[in-house]
Amino acid sequence: MNKTIRRASVFCLLLVLALLVRVTWVQAYQGQALADDKHNRRNLIGQYENPLGNIIVGGEAITGSTKTGGKDFGYKRTYVDGPLYAPITGFSSQAFGTSMLEGVYKNILNGSDSRLKTMMDMLTNKRASPGNVLTTIDKNVQKAAYDALQGKQGAAVAIDPATGEILAVVNNPSFDPGRIAGANDTAAWEELSAENGKAMENVALRKPQAPGSTFKLVTLAAAIENGLVTNLDQQTGIPDPYTIPGTRTALPSEAGSAACNNVSVRTALRLSCNNVFAELASKLGQDKMRATAEKLGFNAQIDTPVRTNPPSKYPSKKMSIDQVAQTGIGQFDVQATPLQMAMVTAAIENGGKLVAPHMVSEVTDSGGDVLESFKDPKSQQVMSAKTASMIQDAMRTVATEGGGKPAQVAGAEVGGKTGTAQRGVNNSLNPLAWFTSYGKLNGKQIAVAVVIENSDTDRSEIGGGKLAAPIAQKMMEAWLKK
Repeated sequence: MNKTIRRASVFCLLLVLALLVRVTWVQAYQGQALADDKHNRRNLIGQYENPLGNIIVGGEAITGSTKTGGKDFGYKRTYVDGPLYAPITGFSSQAFGTSMLEGVYKNILNGSDSRLKTMMDMLTNKRASPGNVLTTIDKNVQKAAYDALQGKQGAAVAIDPATGEILAVVNNPSFDPGRIAGANDTAAWEELSAENGKAMENVALRKPQAPGSTFKLVTLAAAIENGLVTNLDQQTGIPDPYTIPGTRTALPSEAGSAACNNVSVRTALRLSCNNVFAELASKLGQDKMRATAEKLGFNAQIDTPVRTNPPSKYPSKKMSIDQVAQTGIGQFDVQATPLQMAMVTAAIENGGKLVAPHMVSEVTDSGGDVLESFKDPKSQQVMSAKTASMIQDAMRTVATEGGGKPAQVAGAEVGGKTGTAQRGVNNSLNPLAWFTSYGKLNGKQIAVAVVIENSDTDRSEIGGGKLAAPIAQKMMEAWLKK
């Protein structure tokens, strides 16, 4: 054989061997990694090749799938009452990914979760029939909150204190996730992303803000647990006018100095006297205040299973005495979501026991067999039953004689706490209006938290009792009177 031809043949053989080695390497060692790569369009096409599984509320699917008639994607996601349930479902988009429950359970809903595969699926490497996600959401409470929030910017959460089941998660403004479900919905995405994505912002679960006077429930719990308060009706001796410790700054209360001077804790909660709770916090100190807050869920990510990120916050960095005093009234660097404040109230209503909040009861395969169950959630005694009973007693006074009157439900026991939180540089923005409450009737119970960020109410009239309490009332009534 010609020497030149022989050399060329050997070189070609080496190239073929190199290609075989590379193909073997890719298939044997990199195949799965490449298959799972998020940039692999074949995976995305496979997710929407068939109808998706569904998210269920009250036995009814609030999601669906429809044929696209397109070349790449066989189906796309559809939604029933999309804006109503968007804070729960999130979106499943061929162009922009997934969020909320659609994201957490993406593999269950598109059939790629290995737990869904039958023996035949494994032998044929076929995508399994998708599973379903059963939620704890109550459609009546959800709808009551959604309707009551119309005309206002804000959010609301409701929990069953005894079970930890989340009964409602509502945001306004909201959005229709069906508008961005397709592969060519860029215009809709850009519209919904305007104003920093306000329409898609999950205020209820993922936007901690100053909780204002609703945080006084945490301060009161810390004070009772640490022996600083032993009698709700004993005068505290705390003066008003009141100067924030370590400063020359007066701390006013909306009820006025005459009403808040040397009052009992019960009266202080009813009138929301800042002097009493600032002084309690300063006497307790940062460590005891933070310890109580953290037992109730602050400074921790909560998986509902949608994760609360960033978490609600009680400051860990060393504070001065005046800053600690301000945290006692839910200001300075204290931040909470409606979910967090609903958790605080749920623990108070449930005898001091906090049951892990969750919005999914079961995850099933296509045949209804349970893959995951959340019907026996973890619980923790975060305060004594006596402390919880005392706080309930004081909260009932708020609902019967104080700013929480609009939250009363006929025939039910209701306790509440109003809150108005300053925000913006030099209080430049409209304050937040908060309300958190519990209700009991005929063996049923509910804990609710509502925050109003903006409304058409005159600034001087903004308050949790006026704006947020009526929304809580509608939610509690929808559950207790069902």
